[in-house]
Amino acid sequence: MTDTTEKTGTAGMTGTAGAPGTDPATGAMGEAVAAGVSGEAVTAGVSGEAVAVERLLEAVRQGRVAEVPGLLKPLDAAARKTVLGELKLLRTEVRGWDWSRWSEAAGIRRTLRVAGAGCHTGAAAAAAWIAGRDLMDWGSRDGSLLLTVLADRDPAWLADVTQRLAERPAVVENGYALVHDLVVLSGCPVPATDAYVTGWTRAVAGDGLLDRLRTDPQTPVLVPRFFELGETPDPLTWWNDSDNSGHWPTALAALAAEGLLDRETLLEGCVARLLRGGRPRDLRFPLSLLQLLGPTGRERSGRVAEWTGMAADAPSPVAGYAQQILAELALEGELSVRELAEMSGPVLFRTEKKLVRAQLTLLTKVLRKDPAAAAELLPVVADAFGHEDNGLQERALKLVGRHLGAVDEQVRLELAGAAARLDPGHREAAEELFGGLPDEDADGAYEEILPPVPVARPVAPPAESVAELVEDLVALSKGRTRTAEEFERALDGLVRHAHRDRAVLTEAVAAAFAGSFWLGHHQAGRRTNYFDHSTHGIDVVLAALLGAVDQSVVQAGRARRHGTTSCTHLAFGGVIDARLWEVADLITTGRLPFLLAAPTWHTGAVAPLELADRLRAYQEAGVEPAPADLAQALLRLRKADPGAREAAARGAALGSRAGERLADWLESDASLAPGVRFLTRRQETATGRWWLADRLVLRIRERRAVREEFPPAFQWLGGRLSEGLRRCVHWTDGQANWAAVLPDDRETLAAWLLPSLAGGAAWAERGVNRGLTALAEGDGPVGPAVRLALAIGLGARHAEDRLTAVDVLLVLAARGELDGPGLGAELARLVSEGEVKANRLAEACRTAAATGAYATVWSVLAGVLPGLLAVEKPVRALGEVLAVAAECAERCGAAQEIPGLDAVAARRGSSQLVVQAKRLHRALAGRG
Repeated sequence: MTDTTEKTGTAGMTGTAGAPGTDPATGAMGEAVAAGVSGEAVTAGVSGEAVAVERLLEAVRQGRVAEVPGLLKPLDAAARKTVLGELKLLRTEVRGWDWSRWSEAAGIRRTLRVAGAGCHTGAAAAAAWIAGRDLMDWGSRDGSLLLTVLADRDPAWLADVTQRLAERPAVVENGYALVHDLVVLSGCPVPATDAYVTGWTRAVAGDGLLDRLRTDPQTPVLVPRFFELGETPDPLTWWNDSDNSGHWPTALAALAAEGLLDRETLLEGCVARLLRGGRPRDLRFPLSLLQLLGPTGRERSGRVAEWTGMAADAPSPVAGYAQQILAELALEGELSVRELAEMSGPVLFRTEKKLVRAQLTLLTKVLRKDPAAAAELLPVVADAFGHEDNGLQERALKLVGRHLGAVDEQVRLELAGAAARLDPGHREAAEELFGGLPDEDADGAYEEILPPVPVARPVAPPAESVAELVEDLVALSKGRTRTAEEFERALDGLVRHAHRDRAVLTEAVAAAFAGSFWLGHHQAGRRTNYFDHSTHGIDVVLAALLGAVDQSVVQAGRARRHGTTSCTHLAFGGVIDARLWEVADLITTGRLPFLLAAPTWHTGAVAPLELADRLRAYQEAGVEPAPADLAQALLRLRKADPGAREAAARGAALGSRAGERLADWLESDASLAPGVRFLTRRQETATGRWWLADRLVLRIRERRAVREEFPPAFQWLGGRLSEGLRRCVHWTDGQANWAAVLPDDRETLAAWLLPSLAGGAAWAERGVNRGLTALAEGDGPVGPAVRLALAIGLGARHAEDRLTAVDVLLVLAARGELDGPGLGAELARLVSEGEVKANRLAEACRTAAATGAYATVWSVLAGVLPGLLAVEKPVRALGEVLAVAAECAERCGAAQEIPGLDAVAARRGSSQLVVQAKRLHRALAGRG
């Protein structure tokens, strides 16, 4: 947008603020001399103007915002230019104040915003000033004052400012009323920007919506923009009840019926928005409006391509609506056989059983009315042969069988070839129907498909230049990087550069973090202690480097006992904090040349030979290892590394205690993993603990090496013998970085992950399984804790979390470390106690099996089923688990007896439980 007022400097002002013919360079003095006014009078005028300027600036400094319009009004362009310069300086000063002056700064910012708006002459500059994030008041208290100081401006200038403000979401979100009033004041067209549309929806939303929309002249302009937004504004989704007077779709449908909104525009907008796709919440509004509008026959038949696209790719609710419209058209004869075939194929490939079932029902009705359509429709029906649901495969096969006689030999062969996608349980029926099936696999041998075993990736060396290091530090401090690998690389780089040239590093860090909150001071000059309760990540090290935190605070933080056995977040976080306090204490000395615990691989593990070399370098330089750094380095040692034995010998040869600890640690095979058990149901009832996390008991084993030589922050790993419940009030955030504390001991890591996993599962948190990935990539033995953690993960509430657990399951299988029966027994116990829902387990197992790992999944389910089949009251959704088990058994050729299966398979009935039990029984009996 071109700012037409910047060049002249006063074109946006009228009246006293910019009188015609006034030269800003000479101001009032020049005009007075030209008019022959005496020098004394001129001096008095200038003096009076200076007083007015000072009064305005004083009001601004004192936060007296209500007085600003009156004090600003008599000032001319030159005076306002002078004031603007002072306002900019004051704004910069206030930005540097710390939180102790927050209240004072808030009042000054309000007055700065109003005064600056009245002093700027360019539209772009005025809009930028008004929209400044540091000046905006979180509300609309100052809107009337801003209008007052802008009221005498040229309408074209005001329109320019209005349009610029309307394009800024932060302004409109918190000050829609201001922008709207500027639209009215300037008489400009309604700015239909994304931000303005969203702000308008918030302003008019609520009870009585229809009346407000009916009387608002902006409604016809802004409503069509709803369908072009990237995200549906929140107010459009606040009410789902069509009887509510604040329900947007109902109100818009009523306006369309009254003719105040164009019906065709709304229909076209809804269809286009639904076709574009997106999150379910963003599609709920256009779908609801479309349903209320109720497309008529011509409106439906003229959009067949659009309905077909929705049925194929849209989320289930949208696809279901489109499918319903197409079904009505097909049964009314408005949809050709070719169009029906084109829309049926994609629908039959969808995973939603309800949609596939409805499509097969539609095809059944059409074929009953028009048998001649079989040649074109049956090959489409055969697409359902590959559906994951066994019942839908059977239904499609029966439909093909009923109309097979109406097709020629070529179509028959095509259908027989498609039947190869059927589950083995349906092969016999298909062979009987077609008189045999093509043999696609001559040897018939089953081959298990598993993912490749992950390879540890070397960590990139620390930043070579200070500039590159500072970039890493800024990203880490601002939270833009979160992985343990990035954290460790930046921390090691910080230590290395402080050792090489601390002055250069300090200068660069000071420049990059000049505006950081921890650099602030009290008015009295006393330093604010921002690190009393938290390190704020790597910020505590940066603050120590710059001298922004008292040494006494650092010493106190380093001496604090961080570790605890009652909360895994405090335990793992305490280890990280202890290392940060230690580095913060030593960073100003530059004593450490590098960190001993810097990882070799992305998992956090350290190569034994590399640590031996680091200890030798320390010894040659006369540097004593930092306690927390050495402790973390030992925990990260990869004991299974081929160089472990040689590293132990090198460590012992050093003759130092650190070298001896390296050798002892590598030669010890004792695990730090605590024992894991649950309270029984009787104990659970007696204690009133109902959640899985509340019943989890970890028995910490005493480890002398940990108790005597590890810093306090690490002693929860085995410093003393104890057993107890693990209580934690934290969310699951942070799990991803815990793995780097114990990358070589998966069993110990899993045991300490369990309370967090169990708590996250109980509260249905998202991202609860992030920490599980380390169990697949790490080293060390796999035991009961890993199995239990994986079992809880497979039953997670959210699909993306279950997918993470499935990945871990498959990688463990690929590494030959999966105990399928043991995992199955854990799952059976969790399902029978109601801690894991059977349908979620079935979904996770189905996902794993679909990758080609049928034998792996069968090994797990073979351990699950005996426990679930033995329960007196049938487990809900057990039929789904049996369906996955049956498919796996059919695919991989399993042949083993499942206790309790015969009894269920012998029952009468057509429930999924009985049907799938019979299917599994047949599959196992056929291989026996």
